[in-house]
Amino acid sequence: MPSRTYQLFRNAILAQQQVTCVYEGRHRELCPHIIGTDKGGEEAVLAWQFGGQSSGPLPQWRCLKLANVRGARARDGRWHEGGSHRTTQTCIKDIDLDINVHVRKLRSGS
Repeated sequence: MPSRTYQLFRNAILAQQQVTCVYEGRHRELCPHIIGTDKGGEEAVLAWQFGGQSSGPLPQWRCLKLANVRGARARDGRWHEGGSHRTTQTCIKDIDLDINVHVRKLRSGS
């Protein structure tokens, strides 16, 4: 059964909501795009971090292990797409939900 944090991120993808949380001791502002499990079988999310704190420049893609996420909250706000995918993502091995594949196709009826 998925964790509460997993459910929050999954619901945020479905609703195209932003998520704020603390990860690795830093406040993050994210738009989650893909959720599932990583190669180790742990719950993970690939998200576009557009605000908050970071060890590097923002915005950028982030792969978050959900067991390490604290204080996650969904909020309404502008959806951030992120930069182009130049390489295949390796964050999520077993994809449960991908906003580009699952959510947008359902809404467009394709």
